[in-house]
Parts: sequence; C-alpha cells; structure tokens
Amino acid sequence: MQFEYQLDVPEDYRRSLAIGWLWLAILTLLGAGIFSVLLVLARTPLIGELIPFTDFFHTALVIHVNLSSLVWILSFASVMWCLNSRSIYPWFAKAIYFIVLLGTLMISLSPFLGSANPLMSNYIPVLDDPLFLTGLIVFGIGIGLQVVFSMSTMFKVGEAVSGQAVIRFGLNCAAIGTFMALAAFIWSYAALPDQLDNALYYEVLFWGGGHILQFTYTLLMMVAWLWLSSSAGISLPISPRVALFLFGLGLISIFMTPLIYYEYEITDVLFGQRFTMLMSFGGSLAIFPLSVATLFALFQNKTASAKASSAHAALLTSLLLFGVGGMIGFMIDGNNVRIPAHYHGCIVGVSLALMGLSYQLLPALGFNKVNFELSKIQLWIYGLGQFLHIVGLVWSGGYGVQRKVAGAAQGLDSFERIAGMGLMGLGGLLSAIGGFMFIVIVLKAMMAKRF
Repeated sequence: MQFEYQLDVPEDYRRSLAIGWLWLAILTLLGAGIFSVLLVLARTPLIGELIPFTDFFHTALVIHVNLSSLVWILSFASVMWCLNSRSIYPWFAKAIYFIVLLGTLMISLSPFLGSANPLMSNYIPVLDDPLFLTGLIVFGIGIGLQVVFSMSTMFKVGEAVSGQAVIRFGLNCAAIGTFMALAAFIWSYAALPDQLDNALYYEVLFWGGGHILQFTYTLLMMVAWLWLSSSAGISLPISPRVALFLFGLGLISIFMTPLIYYEYEITDVLFGQRFTMLMSFGGSLAIFPLSVATLFALFQNKTASAKASSAHAALLTSLLLFGVGGMIGFMIDGNNVRIPAHYHGCIVGVSLALMGLSYQLLPALGFNKVNFELSKIQLWIYGLGQFLHIVGLVWSGGYGVQRKVAGAAQGLDSFERIAGMGLMGLGGLLSAIGGFMFIVIVLKAMMAKRF
C-alpha cells in the first residue's frame, strides 16, 4: 500500500512567506557556491599557489561553511515549518523572517566590510570580529523565534496516523532538535571559563550544540526522503506508524544532551567524547532502517514522469552520499582531511535531499516552469562531483594531508598527496557546476510567470 507523505500547501499568508524563505535559502546557496569555487582553487595544486594570502582561504571557508550548511538548511527548514504551522499571528511570522534575513546579510557581507580573524571551530567556524559575530547572534535569535513559533503553532498528529501526519511529526521533531541545539549553545556560553584562548573558546562553545544540529539535519533529511518517495511514486515497505516510531527514535539522542551537560564539565575531554559517541552510534538509530527501506523500494519501482524521475534521482544520490559519508566517519584517524570528507558526505546527502524536495515544492507553491529533466542531470552532476571530492580527501588523508590548511601548508610533496588533492579539486569544481545548475533551474522557475 502506498501512503502519501506530503503536506498540502495553504493558500493564505503562509504560502507567500514560504516562498520568501525559499528565496533566502536559494540565494544563500548562491553565495556559498561563489565561496566554494574560491576554496577549491585555493586548495588545488599549482592553482592554489597563485593565491598569495592564506587567510583568504580561511575567511572564505568560514563564510562557505556557514552559508552552505547552517543558513541554507535552517532557511529551508523554515520553508517546511511555515507550511506546517497554523494560520495565526502573520505579523510575528513575517517579523521572524526579516530578523533571520538581517542576520544572514550581516554574515555574508562581513568579510567585505572589514571582518577578519578566521577561527576554524568545528560546526560553526567564525570570524572573530564584532560584525560577523553580531550577525551570527541575530541569525540565531531569528531561528530561535522561528522554532518556538513553529512548536507553538504545530498541528496535532491525531489518532489516525496518515502520511501527512508523519511529515508533520518529523518537522516537529526537527524543531525540537533545533531548540535543543540553541539551548546547548546558551548552556555552553554560560559555563565557559574566561581564561580560554579564542580558538579553544569557540571550539568548546559550539561543540555540544553543533553535534545536536547534525541530528536536526538528519531529521529534516528523513522528512525529505519520505516526501520524495511519494513524489517518485514508490511504495515504502513501512507503514506511517513505523515511520512515526523512527522519528521518535531520532529524538532519543537529542534528549541525551542535558544528561551530558549535567555529567561533565564542558572543558572535560570526556564531554567532547560523549557527543562524538552519541553522533557515531545514536545517529544511526532512525536513519539506518529508513535508508534500507528506501533503497529497497527504489530498486523495486520504476518511475514514469520526469518529475518522478527527479525525485528518484534525489533519493538515490542523497542515500549514497550520506551512506558513504557515514562509513568514512569510522575511518577517521588523526586530524587529517578524512574528517571533512566524512562531514561533506553526510551534509551533502542532506543537501541533495533538500534540493530534490525544492524541485517538488515549486509547482505546489505556484511555479510550474521547472525543468525536471535538467534537474535530474543536475542532481547526478552534483552528487558525482561531491563523491570525487570526498574520495580525493580520503585518499589524501591516508597520506597525512592535514585539514583546514591551504597552499604550501598542505605539504603536497609526493605524487600520492598531489593526486589525491587534485581529485578533490576536480570533484569540487564538478560539484560547483552542479550547485550552480540547481540555483539556475530554481531561479528560472521562480522568476517565470506563475499560473
């Protein structure tokens, strides 16, 4: 039996506000794409040596990471939370949007307005400068308000568990995860000792909440997988009640957060290790069974329309990249470029699912000029590019190339290291092409006349 894991798009202010959130998400990716090209050039052998400023690489990396993961994913999540909310207090919902927009603009423009001093803290790297940090705080306040508003206006699942109810519950779980991550940031800030140097300060500040954000991202990806399965016309071998249970499992690790904060000092080595263990093993509780069920269904069903084929491609590429990224996580040994390979695989798996869902949402939001044939090609180009990118990083990491460095600091003094990073550069440029294709396809559809 096939269940419809989709939401109906409302006709009131929530529709136009969701479009506004989608504009923000897409333009954010455009900015991240520009910085990604600069990053790849800075790390590619021979080409990278032509860029004289190492700090250019680190500053670009800070903005790219924040735009391509934090801002993009949470902005797209806000599209979904907007569609999932009840129609109350439209003025407040719109005010939240402009707060997040202001924070995003401050983050994006900060390097061009004098912000510097990049610090490569995990999950949320920063420019240790008042303008960037103010923008990050404003963005966080806006997302915090969005999450609280979403949780206060959410629909009840009800006794009759339908596919739509599962989507609503999954989005509610993602909102809870985001709320817990923001609470962890505040808790860490309150508990931080004053004597830490800046680099260690931000590393500890974002460690706990950063891990919880990854659970939020995977919950959003699960929502996207279910929605895309309906769009692709495939029948998952799980019922809505089982899917509901899987989202509940996804919350278990998130609810462990206060226990770790109570048990350990945030500067304790064990504090960091517990969150790493939580993400390594707790993260698979819900994802693994759903990914197996989805893969099984993908190879049991054939798609007919171009729209369904696009959803099929998004599902398959997202599953493969996320799976590869997860497996690389168990290969990490030391502080080399295998770490960004693991993170890139997982976060790109999330992005591919959200890209695919963007294509499916556009007609529902009133944009009927989506080139679904080209979107399928785009998803495969982006996925292949990112796969080559992380393979190059894993290869190079095996030969000791360190992370978060560029140019001569990478120590590319052997054929193996040069070849690995060259493959990384090729994959990065290919994925950049795929990323820009996504932006062009979506913007072309959104700027065309609506029906």
